[in-house]
Amino acid sequence: MLARLATERRRLKSLQSVARKVEVKRELLPGYTDYVAGALAGGRGAQDDVLMTLMIWRIDTGDHVGALDIARYALRHGLTLPDQYERSTAAAIAEEFAEAALATLRDGSTFDGGLLAEVAQLTLSTDMHDQIRAKLYKARGLAYAPAAALAGDTPPAAALGDTGFALESLRRALQLDAHVGVKQHIARLEKALVDATGNQDDRT
Repeated sequence: MLARLATERRRLKSLQSVARKVEVKRELLPGYTDYVAGALAGGRGAQDDVLMTLMIWRIDTGDHVGALDIARYALRHGLTLPDQYERSTAAAIAEEFAEAALATLRDGSTFDGGLLAEVAQLTLSTDMHDQIRAKLYKARGLAYAPAAALAGDTPPAAALGDTGFALESLRRALQLDAHVGVKQHIARLEKALVDATGNQDDRT
């Protein structure tokens, strides 16, 4: 499998287009499904560069649930990434998930905040640069925040259920990195909560 992966990595390296690389990874990944399932079910925590590379590929191609399956196993057994990734496993998982979420949210789509919450919990006790953890908390906060509130509107109180958690995440991001870019989001969520509370008070 290492030899096969090396061949396919050379193919990817020959491509200049990032979008095309993602397409090729998406084509290749089904051929490793049985290998991943076997490794996760029967593995004893031995270092596995193939499995770790496939985790990153799954994030790259949008298979975040599948990537998290590998991430849980990797963090539980202390697996490391191949040398070319130049980051700790925890830092890579946190940053890759955060960047994938932020890119998805920028495009106007939604991202499962529960995945980010689990990544944050899995990596909570690990050491990494504050900027990476801040990016993860930013992504988690934006994933849980009501879109209308982020746009400056006032959603109904019933739609604000996760706003407190979103604010907590964004404030934590700001504590870790003053330049993470969440101040405006925090202000809008705070305003939405105040407006919703005021509207409720007016009805009583």
